[in-house]
Amino acid sequence: MPIDVRSVPNSPLETLLGQNYPDPFNGISHIGFRLSRAGPVKLGVYDLLGREVATLVDGTLSAGDHEVRIEGAGLSSGVYLYRLQTGDFVQSKRLLLLK
Repeated sequence: MPIDVRSVPNSPLETLLGQNYPDPFNGISHIGFRLSRAGPVKLGVYDLLGREVATLVDGTLSAGDHEVRIEGAGLSSGVYLYRLQTGDFVQSKRLLLLK
């Protein structure tokens, strides 16, 4: 079962990447993640060939819970991967866009 960072208690903090919701989506979906410490963060969306199709976050964020939205406009229907990178933490998950 995917981790929904909204349902995980705030302490102790650990870095987590949640499953987007809704999934599959048509239009807009949300991705939640938790950072254990402030620092540089990159959250990108990639097609199955590994090409980055969207950058959702690329900058410094504070520790705690965060949520971003992805808009399906401009993307084709299909399976994509999103990847969170911060410090030594890297994790990817799948999302499905249906139009």
